[in-house]
Amino acid sequence: MGKFYSKKVFKGENSYFVMELPPYRIPTAKGIFVHMWEKSQHFLKRAGTIILGVVVIVWTLSNLPFGVDPGSQHSLLGIIGSFIDPIFKPAGFGNWQSAVALIAGFAAKEAVIGTLGTIYGVENGPHLVAAIQHSFTPLTALSFMVMTLLYVPCVATIGAIKQETNSTKWAVISATLSCVIGWIGAVLVYQIGSLLGFS
Repeated sequence: MGKFYSKKVFKGENSYFVMELPPYRIPTAKGIFVHMWEKSQHFLKRAGTIILGVVVIVWTLSNLPFGVDPGSQHSLLGIIGSFIDPIFKPAGFGNWQSAVALIAGFAAKEAVIGTLGTIYGVENGPHLVAAIQHSFTPLTALSFMVMTLLYVPCVATIGAIKQETNSTKWAVISATLSCVIGWIGAVLVYQIGSLLGFS
């Protein structure tokens, strides 16, 4: 896509990127520990805010309106997922649970698994693996992973694109394009896999 943009969209615009690299040194145990600690802290902060927030919202929507079975297709979450799931039928995972998990992934990709756990009413671990194996075949799981890998990175990335380009238009184009690329990739994996006899 970068090649396409530079040839078709931004042709004639030269961009020069210069970065001064620090001197390379053999890593020290203290440096590795500090770097590891900072990265772990950053992830835990994300897990404790964005991911937890998404899971709470998903749980709330899966229990509303009152009187429906929690996490059922008749909950608000199920209604939203059922409205979107036909889009993913050509990719093989056209069920409302997958659709909702992908929506949650807009906030952070890590939220996809947490969302599936909330929907299936199981904790991460063997029970979640069993629930996923019951809902996906190996081919549809691969197709779902391709979609998850290629579609919108996360809301923070789209925000950074908007800030760097100073344009809402490019942020929307980037989000839309990555969703289309993810969908095409997932459909190709599923359709080609089906033609080759995989299930």
